[in-house]
Amino acid sequence: MDLAKLRNIGICAHIDAGKTTVTERILYYTGKNYKMGEVHEGTATMDFLEEEQQRGITIQSAATTCPWIYEGVEYMVNLIDTPGHVDFTVEVERSLRVLDGAVAVFDGKEGVEAQSETVWRQADRYEVPRLCFINKMDKLGANFEFSFSTIKERLGANPIAVQYPIGEGDSFEGLVDLVNMRAYYFDSSELGAKVEERDIPAEMVETAELWRHELVEKAAELCEELMEKYLEDESSINEVDIKKALRKGVLNHSGVPVFCGSALKNIGVQRLLNGVIDYLPSPHDVPSVTGVDPKDHDVELARENTPDAPFSALVFKVVSDSHGDLSYCRIYSGTMVKGSRVLNSSTGKREIISRIFEMHAKERIPLEQATAGAIVAIVGLKTSGTGDTLCDPDQPVILEQMSFPEPVISMSIEPRTSDDKRKLGEALTTIKREDPSFRAQYDEETGQTIIAGMGELHLEIIKNKLTRDMKVDVEVGKPRVSYRETITGSANEVRGKFVKQTGGRGQFGDVIINIEPMNAEQAEEEGLKFNDAFAFESKIVGGAVPKEYIPSVETGVRQTALSGVMAGYPLINVKVTLVDGSYHPVDSSQVAFEQAGRLALLDACQKAKPTLLEPIMKVVVTTPSDYVGAVTGDLSGRRGLIMGTEERGVTQVITAEVPLSEMFGYVTTLRSLTQGRANSVMEPLEYRALPPNLAKEVIEAV
Repeated sequence: MDLAKLRNIGICAHIDAGKTTVTERILYYTGKNYKMGEVHEGTATMDFLEEEQQRGITIQSAATTCPWIYEGVEYMVNLIDTPGHVDFTVEVERSLRVLDGAVAVFDGKEGVEAQSETVWRQADRYEVPRLCFINKMDKLGANFEFSFSTIKERLGANPIAVQYPIGEGDSFEGLVDLVNMRAYYFDSSELGAKVEERDIPAEMVETAELWRHELVEKAAELCEELMEKYLEDESSINEVDIKKALRKGVLNHSGVPVFCGSALKNIGVQRLLNGVIDYLPSPHDVPSVTGVDPKDHDVELARENTPDAPFSALVFKVVSDSHGDLSYCRIYSGTMVKGSRVLNSSTGKREIISRIFEMHAKERIPLEQATAGAIVAIVGLKTSGTGDTLCDPDQPVILEQMSFPEPVISMSIEPRTSDDKRKLGEALTTIKREDPSFRAQYDEETGQTIIAGMGELHLEIIKNKLTRDMKVDVEVGKPRVSYRETITGSANEVRGKFVKQTGGRGQFGDVIINIEPMNAEQAEEEGLKFNDAFAFESKIVGGAVPKEYIPSVETGVRQTALSGVMAGYPLINVKVTLVDGSYHPVDSSQVAFEQAGRLALLDACQKAKPTLLEPIMKVVVTTPSDYVGAVTGDLSGRRGLIMGTEERGVTQVITAEVPLSEMFGYVTTLRSLTQGRANSVMEPLEYRALPPNLAKEVIEAV
């Protein structure tokens, strides 16, 4: 495979913008499917889980490979369809990590919505070049110019329109290509497969010329050669010049071409595919992947995107299967051969590549080998998980890991029978391996298993998976908020002393610590994520605590921080400094210093004014104007802060910051308040101090 003719792309967007429908049309036009699947009918190829078909939403990202012939040349497109719901943001995160480019889909009526911003920020973090596709131009109220302006205003991007719609809403029938100034119509009798090229309609020529002028101007800003040509004679600029400049702008993240169409009405998808080939990078166009030497993490190593380079690949997803785990990998360099032995440099263990598959949703096509640039699924890995690096055992490298958000909501589950108890442990281990944003732990005190995830829908789907797919009968408790603990003051020179004498050798550990709160700046300096930061530093001089016991003190401190000091929630945004201590030449041990660290932290936190933090959600409600008062009143009653309202035609978009504990069952309340006409989305924002009276209630309930 010529890597220049390969594109690794993802389709990502806000929930209900039409990502899966766009993907279904791509599969149909590339000849991968002979029948179009529909999300609303539960027949979409990429939504193959029973839960996805019933709910009409995408829950897990699905991958496929399809051919596309453009200007007589065959290209291969590795395509990943990602979920839009914030509860499954981890699926988008890990897909963007391994993709070379992305297509961001927007609703032609709504423009940029809340989750669109989250996805855009994720793509920014991984420096993924992207195109925009304004979908649903056939929808009542669709407005290309409004949606286009929201890309600039809400995302801070530099959108460049390369197409303009012919009509909007019911009258939408085709599009004008502003690069070659031709109109394209899509034959509905042949499901849009037949595309007709015509002259631009007379009544649209003036509008098209205005947009074309803007396109040329913006393209010239992206390329110095084109700018010279533009200043000399704008009319001399041709199609090739514009495409070359736009491609350059996409690759260096300075411009985003904007396409339009209606996937449901089969308009514009083929032209979007041409755009993917024209503007998005091949594996050759992205910089060589870099990693670190497993023996020395300060040594940076590069791996070229060529089949001859030393082999390296990243596992970005694991799916459990009755025939063994299916591990999805992006190969960054070298060649992966069926039956070969590779090294998992993240764990230091050897693995065997038993089989390699090219995936088409849930179908598998066996391969003998795969080379740099490919996205494949493999069977045979025993110990590799999401984010692990596979590489040549003789030339090891560790590629950059992925970071996943912490869960914000938890609930208890209890197996009904002893047989279910045994099955539950295995099932939870399987789900944890598949989903890095899911947590499960056994609470020794209550005898309950606590599961935690990204939202109510996330936990509901996990519960369904346990009962329906894995046949584990469980009793489920009410969802609970995952609070956090922190301190508001400092405490210095706090002693923790552990002394035990039971005849014979005793136990002796003695430490003195300082404790202080950390702000966002300090957390960043320590290389930690604020709202999840906990730092430990030793300033022991002169051997007051022997070197071999300092890691034990740290272990004791960190273990205690995990289980909290007030109500059993993790302690965050805290820095602990070990400053002094003493030891006994015979009785001191690692266990004793671990316990001393624990006692010191518990005492220090009580002196440093501990407090509870609660997760705050960013809530965006889109409601008809008639119900604004009722919606804002309800949000205020939930301790919400209204951050702003924005008018969009006859609807209002209300943005608020509301504690998660007040948002359970909100969707049902919103429906009854607005006669089912409003919708809402929410995503985690930050942790804030819980009011003292509510903190008291939470602590008493534990």
